[in-house]
Amino acid sequence: MASTDTDFRLYLVTSGTDRHTVDTAAKVAAAGAGVVQVRAKDLSTRDLLSLVTECATAVHRANPHTKVVVDDRADVAYAARRAGTPVNGVHLGLDDLPPDAARDMLGPDALIGLTTGTLPLVEAAEEFHQSHPGVIDYIGAGPFRPTPTKDSGRAPIGVDGYRPLVAATSLPIVAIGDVTPDDVAALSATGIAGCAMVRALMHADNPGDLARRALESFRSE
Repeated sequence: MASTDTDFRLYLVTSGTDRHTVDTAAKVAAAGAGVVQVRAKDLSTRDLLSLVTECATAVHRANPHTKVVVDDRADVAYAARRAGTPVNGVHLGLDDLPPDAARDMLGPDALIGLTTGTLPLVEAAEEFHQSHPGVIDYIGAGPFRPTPTKDSGRAPIGVDGYRPLVAATSLPIVAIGDVTPDDVAALSATGIAGCAMVRALMHADNPGDLARRALESFRSE
């Protein structure tokens, strides 16, 4: 499974589609982020592939250890990997391609994540993981707090809400939903594997400094 060599502590989810997006992804990777997810839901398939290619190339140049995954689109991840672009996998939503189909498409070494956010969703992901080992590598769980970047329709989890989710699965959990570097210490103490950030890093004047601060704050019990 690809999760065994993946550092989930700091997980950037991109926003935007311009050079700033590419440059920020590279700066955060250079600072030590383990995963960069390229998210641009409104782009055409061809334009998304182009953005993914630019981001993945820049991230790999900045830090070859940083994994790059595509939000939702296993087909775009496949096309990028087929072209030799350093893309590692896909992060799937609940309405996207089933994880086992994505695994068949992307191969055994790909990194595959799945969105959750409630205890029943985490339990369902764990049940799938037990019956289909080697398909899902990690799960995202949110929102940590309400966020304008994505309306999941789920209630905010809060710090205390992550402990029962961690207890319910053997999969690494990445917290997401308006997480900032100031939240990392408390969140990491719940047993999660990492924190995903969007606005805190994408809108930062110096995203590299913030990324390093977040990594320094991460602790595990």
